[in-house]
Amino acid sequence: MTAEASIRRPAVSGMFYPENPDALRRQVQQLFDRAPRKSVAGHILGIVSPHAGYLYSGLTAAAAYALLAGTKVETVVVVSPSHREYFAGVSVYPGDGYETPLGSIPVDRDLREELVKVCPLVRSNKVGHGEEHAIEVQLPFLQQTLGEFKLLPLVMGDQSRATCMTLGKGLGAVVRGKNAVLVASTDLSHYHSSRVAEAMDSVMIEDVKRFDEDQLMTDLESGTTEACGGGPTVAVMAALKVLGASHMEVVHHCNSGDITGDTRSVVGYLSAVAWA
Repeated sequence: MTAEASIRRPAVSGMFYPENPDALRRQVQQLFDRAPRKSVAGHILGIVSPHAGYLYSGLTAAAAYALLAGTKVETVVVVSPSHREYFAGVSVYPGDGYETPLGSIPVDRDLREELVKVCPLVRSNKVGHGEEHAIEVQLPFLQQTLGEFKLLPLVMGDQSRATCMTLGKGLGAVVRGKNAVLVASTDLSHYHSSRVAEAMDSVMIEDVKRFDEDQLMTDLESGTTEACGGGPTVAVMAALKVLGASHMEVVHHCNSGDITGDTRSVVGYLSAVAWA
């Protein structure tokens, strides 16, 4: 793999968020300035964050990421769904870094090797990473909040219960004792009326508030709730319990109709934080 090929270039800059670095910094800072602030009585170990365009879900994401301000984190693990490709298991990016208009973030090679060794369903592979936006849109928030950090980017090719729980256990094992934050990238229900969406999304919101990944998995399997990153959320919640997280709180939720005024067909968003 050449040095050029080992850096994953932005796929959705100029679409989901500004391509110009100065404009991107301004937009992220404006979102942080507008975001509601909640107090957290502990050390943040995990975040659930949406991955739509910043116009729609940026404020929701900022409400969670703003709580990392002033902290130093060595590695951020982002677990994403795969919107474009189906494959078995989980892929971790095999290259050296992920790039945004704000710069390149190095991949945590040591943690990647540990996870691949401990969790056989995780493979070092570029599949799922090329055009996937669900990791990429998280990164400018992290870059502006944390400054320098390493990244472990994971894409789930399938979201079966077995994959979710196995990944959660593996992540918990390799991250234990490290200065790391886990991020689950997910939106909620898609393309229902606002009334229907609010009812479906309330199920996941309550499961997250109760910090109950098993019930969330059950509700996703039954269709009682919907989330394109439901599997990543289950896996991250399971890992967070291994890491000693004791509380999880939803810090913001809305749907696209709240922004556009069109309530006929909406997408739901939530953000949450977990701490020890």
